[in-house]
Amino acid sequence: MSVSSLASLVSGREIIVCCGSGGVGKTTAAAAVAVEGARMGRRTCVVTIDPARRLADALGLRSLTNTPRRVEGDWPGELWALMLDTKGTFDDLVVRYAHDPQQARGILDNRLYRNLSVALSGTQEYMAMEKLYELHEEGGFDLIVVDTPPTRSALDFLSAPRRLTRFLDNRIFRLLVMPTRAYLRAVSVATQAFLRTVAKVVGAEMVSDTVAFFKAFEGMEQGFRNRADRVLELLSQRSTAFLLVASPRRDAVDEALFFAERLGRSHIAVQGLIVNRLHPRFDAGSGAVSSVDSGRVSDSDTRPVAGTGDDARALDALRANRDELGAMAEREEGHFAALAAQVAPAPVARVPFLPADVHDLEGLAVIADHLFGRGQPAVA
Repeated sequence: MSVSSLASLVSGREIIVCCGSGGVGKTTAAAAVAVEGARMGRRTCVVTIDPARRLADALGLRSLTNTPRRVEGDWPGELWALMLDTKGTFDDLVVRYAHDPQQARGILDNRLYRNLSVALSGTQEYMAMEKLYELHEEGGFDLIVVDTPPTRSALDFLSAPRRLTRFLDNRIFRLLVMPTRAYLRAVSVATQAFLRTVAKVVGAEMVSDTVAFFKAFEGMEQGFRNRADRVLELLSQRSTAFLLVASPRRDAVDEALFFAERLGRSHIAVQGLIVNRLHPRFDAGSGAVSSVDSGRVSDSDTRPVAGTGDDARALDALRANRDELGAMAEREEGHFAALAAQVAPAPVARVPFLPADVHDLEGLAVIADHLFGRGQPAVA
């Protein structure tokens, strides 16, 4: 595929979801893709749900909040960034669907809610989906780039809307929020003994908070259900693209293969693959050439070198090092060959090892140059 295939994702899509295992440079890749969106003149927002706060570092910012913050740079478009605040997003959602301020306050002040909003499994992933939907519908952005958690958590990110819908359809949940005398009879007859048993384990106060939480939630579940359905629809639209980030390490490739297969089972195709931190190949087409003080060594140069014995030994060591790097590069190509075949015909972008970590906009621009064919090596 040509480099224009990868560029078309940035120029033609509204949402790009960057996913992959931890430690492969996914956050940096997401930020570089967002920089490219701003370079193309698009109003772009990059979102991270990674609690390590690496995105702020990559953008040269001290911190990020749950509200988009503009990043200044030399581009015709706009670049904004935010870091998900799970509880703040959940609070906003409660206020949105509450019938009145009193109902919202009853939930927000509930001790069970305060614990669930930060500790319940899947809450972060669902709130990431909610924030994505909010930005898409209300933020006025042309492009939203989402940096997901490491792979297995990112699968929770994808399934969170369905899990919420299943929870809202659960018979026990529906019983607890049923606003009728039948509800009171059910609690007093069918579940009274159960609640007494639970109270002995977790305490009567906890049981009271739980019942109060569900009663306060009465009538709001349909709003959450409708929102979850719209999020699922948004993820499946053609305007959303999934970009897989991996390194050539075998374990990272295995994780990426797992994720690509999981997406395939959900009828979602990977629209692009980024392989990060590749060793140079030093072949005829790569433009990579080694040099030493007294001359240059081509890939096929085996001629004896005139000069001192030290010069010859230095060049022999250089050739050996070049050959070792070349062999390593070949092994890396073999590692992700199956992954490239799995996501075909999606474009594959190769990013080499860089001399320094990326921690500012200049470094992100260098990554973007490699991703979109302005550096070496380019896209396959």
